[in-house]
Formats: sequence, structure tokens, C-alpha cells
Amino acid sequence: MEFKKSPDGGWGWVIVLVSFFTQFLCYGSPLAVGVLYIEWLDSFGEGKGRTAWVGSLASGVGLLASPVCSLCVSSFGARPVTIFSGFMVAGGLMLSSFAPNIYFLFFSYGIVVGLGCGLLYTATVTITCQYFDSHRGLALGLISTGSSVGLFIYAALQRLLIEFYGLDGCLLIVGALALNILACGSLMRPLESSDCPLPEKTALESGPARYSIYSEKEKDLEENTNILGKSYGAEETCKSTLASGGHKQESLLHKNPATVAHAKEAETYKKKVAEQTYFCKQLAKRKWQLYKDYCGETVALFKNKVFSALFIAIFLFDIGGFPPSLLMEDVARSSNVKEEELIMPLISIIGIMTAVGKLLLGILADFKWINTLYLYVATLVIMGLALCAIPFAKSYVTLAILSGILGFLTGNWSIFPYVTTKTVGIEKLAHAYGILMFFAGLGNSLGPPIVGWFYDWTQTYDTAFYFSGFCVLLGGFILLLTALPSCNTCNKLLPKPAPSTFLYKVTSNV
Repeated sequence: MEFKKSPDGGWGWVIVLVSFFTQFLCYGSPLAVGVLYIEWLDSFGEGKGRTAWVGSLASGVGLLASPVCSLCVSSFGARPVTIFSGFMVAGGLMLSSFAPNIYFLFFSYGIVVGLGCGLLYTATVTITCQYFDSHRGLALGLISTGSSVGLFIYAALQRLLIEFYGLDGCLLIVGALALNILACGSLMRPLESSDCPLPEKTALESGPARYSIYSEKEKDLEENTNILGKSYGAEETCKSTLASGGHKQESLLHKNPATVAHAKEAETYKKKVAEQTYFCKQLAKRKWQLYKDYCGETVALFKNKVFSALFIAIFLFDIGGFPPSLLMEDVARSSNVKEEELIMPLISIIGIMTAVGKLLLGILADFKWINTLYLYVATLVIMGLALCAIPFAKSYVTLAILSGILGFLTGNWSIFPYVTTKTVGIEKLAHAYGILMFFAGLGNSLGPPIVGWFYDWTQTYDTAFYFSGFCVLLGGFILLLTALPSCNTCNKLLPKPAPSTFLYKVTSNV
């Protein structure tokens, strides 16, 4: 289907608004899950590592399932997927209020809510890109801040709801708020198709016997027809013999016009089946060729040293950089920070500074004199040092400052597509970004449980955050060392593979 040219405005700004609120409503609770994490520790009495799986699954499942999410949006459209996912997120949150144990939360909050968030993210980004071309960067930047604002507001909101209604009541109310995603989805009007009418098909073209097949030797098609002809002829001879019982009746049947017409229909049927069989064989060959090409392109991507280093860096970054947003509230409690000193939840500080970081780092990336790869490496190195400094923070003020720094640097997600584009080129961006997002989701899923296990093992967060800081620093230095030998390494594009060409032939109708 061909769409109209992107309007770059008009109803597109309504799409930006509802996409902002969609990400606000769906990501608010999963990103601010640190407030719920403390309550789950007290309610179920499980270890910190096991309990941390709930929040890590909610954030990682959507990224791990990004290929499936993209397929759903391309198959059904953004509006149906948004409405369906709204039910998933709201239902998962409400179902979590009835959780009898932590394992139930793995499914209701981790998988159901996480998968719903992944579908909603893909739907909002896709429809925004359809409506905007020249202002696409601004539009995507605006909707991406919805999740950060949601983190900022939901951290305080969930704490307030827990005080008044308890943990179960909080989840029910948050789930009810998520139902507003349905209203947002209803406003995601798909971009209308082009007004140019498609050429009408002729009667022959619209017939059921029209097939597009690959151009190969015609003897394959003839062989299929002969094989079918032999089996069909044997079947007809058997039927004719049983029906007539003699040679005389068989001759009379062949002289019958109805029998002659039946023979012609059989011949047509044989040719149609032969064409279909041949088409299916060639289609399977083409799918296999496309699969081989995809694997070849993937191998070619990893032959790029900078891309390989970027893959390691994003994986280690998510292992070490994601846990603070989940565990910072428990870190404050473990540091004996009094509740009256908590002027603002630490997770709220991370959320608002993440929004600021996305905007400012995105603006810096637009300057031609700034190398986005080195800018990204700088955020990784500073974040690694900040993570290593958390064990030395014993007061609310120092924890708040570190939370602000970590939140701002987490905004480097806004420049990550720039880095990927300069590393592999715009032609390979979709393929490369999908691979990187998969491993980012894997890091998101593994990071908090690993940090929690360190606490269960040592009964302190010191070793855990040293480990987190080391992971982020290691990823940053690997990426830096890979890019240092040549300043133009990032700008070196992969050689384009020769395009696979296929010849088609439209078979004639019988």
C-alpha cells in the first residue's frame, strides 16, 4: 500500500500528542518500578535478586520481542495494535494486584506488561514516522520524553497511592489509568492511501489461474504436468472402467459432449496445479535465498570492528546502567536515609534528568564539529565513574546528585541512533538497530537480578555497584579503543552486497 506524502503537521501533531501520552501511561509504572520493588520485598520476603526479575522483565521483554512487535504493527497497523496493547498493559497491572507470589508477577507484570509496552513503543514510533518527514527528529524527540516524564510523575504517584490504598490498590488504580491508552489509540488515524487509483485488472488478469512464477527452464513445468497427467489419467481410466463395465460403453462415453468437456476441465486443472506447485517450489527457493542474504549481511555487520564494539558497549551499558532506576530507592533505605529527608523520590530525579539529557544530548549531536561516537563514549565513561561513586554516598543530597547525573547520562539513548547510522550507514540502520536493541533488552533483563544477587551474597550494594560501574567503563573503553586508530572509522560504510535479482514470468491462462 502506498501512502500519501507525509504531511509534516496538521493531524500529525495530534499523533505526537497521543503518542506522548501513550508512552507516558504505559512506561510510567514499569520505569518507576523501584517504588513497587520495595513493597514486593516486604510482601513476599524473597531475595533481592529474584524480586528484581519483575522489573527487569518488564523493561527487557519489549526490546527482546522487538522483531515480533514490528511484524504486528506492519501487519495490522498502529491503531489496532495500540488498542490491543492498551488492554494488555492495563490488564497486566490489574492482574498483578492479585499476585499470590513473586512468580505470578513474573508473568503478569514482567511478561504481559513488558510485551504490551514493546508493542506500544513500536506503534507510536511507526505512526509518527509516517506523519513526519522533515520534522521527524523533533516529533520523535517529543514523544520519547513521554516515558521520562512518566517515570518522574509515577514515582511520586505510586508512593502516594501505596500510602492511601496499599500496594494492591495502587496497582488497580494505575491499571485503570492505563486504560486511557485506548482513547489515545482511537485517535491514531492511519495515513490515507494515495488518491491515484490503481489500474483496473482485466478479466483474464483477475482470474484464479494467474500466477507469477520464476523464469527457469520450461521443462520443469512440463514434467509437473506430465506427472499429474499420468496419475489423473490412471484415475480417470479406473473410474471409467468401473462405471461402464465394458469397452462399448466407454466408447459411447467418449463421444458424449459432456465427457469431452470434462476432459478439457481436467486438462485445465492439471495445468493449474502444476503451475501452483512450481510457484511454491520457487517461492521456497527465494525465501531460502533471502534468509542466506540476511545471515550474510549479519556476518558482514560484525566484521565491522566499530559495530562489534558498539554491540558489546550497549550490552554492558544496559547490564550496569539500568539497575539504578530500579534499585535506587532501596539503596537509600540501605544507607539509612530517613523518609522525612526524601524531599523528592530519587527515581523521579532520574526521570526528569533523563528527559533533559535526551534533549540536550540530541542538540549537541546536531553540531557538525562534535563527533557523536566520542560523545557517546564520554557518557559511558562518566556514568561508569558515577556508578562506582554510589557506595560512598551516605546522605540524601549525595544520592540525589548522583541520581541526577545518572539520569542525564541515560539520555544518551537519543544519540544512539546517530552513532549506529555513522557506524553502518543509513542502508543498514534498520538491520543493525534491531540486533543492537535485542542485546540491549537482554542486558536490561540481566542487570537488576545480577545486582540483586550481589546484595544477597554480600549483604551490601557496594560490590554490586562496583560491578555495574566496571561493566559500563569496560564497554566505553572498548568502544573508544576500537575507534581511536582512525577518526573516520565510524564513517566507513560497509560495502553494499550485489542485489539479488529475480526474473518473473506471468503465465498465460488456459
